[in-house]
Amino acid sequence: MGALPVQTLLVIDVGNTNTVLGLYQGDELRAQWRVETNGHRTADEYAIVLRQLMSLDDIPWGGISSAIVSSVVPPTLFGLRRFCEQHLDVELLVVGPGLKTGMPILYENPREVGADRIVNAVAAYDSVKAGCIVVDFGTATTWDVITPKGEYLGGVIAPGIEVSSQALYEHASKLPRVQISKPKSIVGRNTEASMQSGLYYGYSGMVDSVVAEIREEVGFECRCLATGGLAALIAKQSRAIDEIDGQLTLRGLKLIFDRNYASLGNQQDRT
Repeated sequence: MGALPVQTLLVIDVGNTNTVLGLYQGDELRAQWRVETNGHRTADEYAIVLRQLMSLDDIPWGGISSAIVSSVVPPTLFGLRRFCEQHLDVELLVVGPGLKTGMPILYENPREVGADRIVNAVAAYDSVKAGCIVVDFGTATTWDVITPKGEYLGGVIAPGIEVSSQALYEHASKLPRVQISKPKSIVGRNTEASMQSGLYYGYSGMVDSVVAEIREEVGFECRCLATGGLAALIAKQSRAIDEIDGQLTLRGLKLIFDRNYASLGNQQDRT
């Protein structure tokens, strides 16, 4: 691969369990990586991690001219800011209050909405240009509702699939750890298969039920988009999920950065 172009954007989504990083060249997502979230990682450690990830895709170090992050783990922001300042020589844009998203927040207290949920909502509405629901399968499973006018209406939060699986293992002494996958049949013939059935069919059924209730309550058509690590697995059984978008959050970060770039005074433009 050739050298990075002058304007290259690093997008970072810090979740409770995993952190996803992406590298945009213009509107093209050139690469994306997933690492474990660590609230104590230093600026130098972030530099080592990113250098190694870029080398895996034969992308040369250097040339990153902008960076933006959404984080639900506040302690990570100190190390990320220092990393961007010391190793990339750019200012890190943080999704949060005061940043222009282009989406009105109808939550009773807008500051309570997780940055990742807003980022997903922005990307989803930009994609469908209509009312929609985003189901995100992360540490928590969330449903976020966007109105046909492009407003963030609110949502639903439930424990994530892996959190529920871990809770069974930790609080029921005879239950083992299980891999989350589709079992051969819904009626398990052993403990592991029974747990897999409960997690797989239970969560796909919950997704469909919540989406149906949302659609009935809001009274407008909602296309349902799914994202997150287990979206593709659950979508195989779900009747409510219309589309899987594994790059939804990264694309939302790119959109929000673009909406704020002019107000930054092009400070990060290295042309």
